Amino acid sequence: MDYMLDALRGPWPWYVAGPLIGLMVPLMLFIGNRSFGISNNLRHLCAITQPKQVEVDFFKYNWKEHTWSLVFVIGTALGGFLAGIVLADPLPVQVSPQTLAMFQSWGFAAPASQMVPPEIFSPTVRNLTLLFASGVLVGFGTRYAGGCTSGHAITGLSTLQLGSLYAVLGIFAGGLISSWLLVPWLLR
Repeated sequence: MDYMLDALRGPWPWYVAGPLIGLMVPLMLFIGNRSFGISNNLRHLCAITQPKQVEVDFFKYNWKEHTWSLVFVIGTALGGFLAGIVLADPLPVQVSPQTLAMFQSWGFAAPASQMVPPEIFSPTVRNLTLLFASGVLVGFGTRYAGGCTSGHAITGLSTLQLGSLYAVLGIFAGGLISSWLLVPWLLR
């Protein structure tokens, strides 16, 4: 049994993880849904918890038709727990010297020792403002694009939706601009 768990620990190779993710698309189509993303589940949670005194038209729909997606979110959280805690790789994350040098030039003290650097996630006014603004922008972008990265990149592209191609190009362009220009500028 320990041998089997040891085989599952650490990163899975692309030729295993990729097809497993890819198999989700026909499975979702088989159960009658075309959406694989996470962002709609936040809408479902808001619709479930919406107080009767405050009626928002965006949340007025039969969320019970989407209970499968709530099960999907619970499964995603459970999978994250299993991958991060139960099947965690005991070896430290290997970061290339070039990446370490880049992070250190941005002002990170020891980026290889922590995956959540305190320079960004310590509770200072600057960091909390940056994280809040980032969350608002991600939420706005997700709503404006009609879905999240996983929904567009996995389901949308595989079902040949042109809007998903535009969204994925925008998402990756924004990520490149943010990581190469915006983040270094903000961390100075």
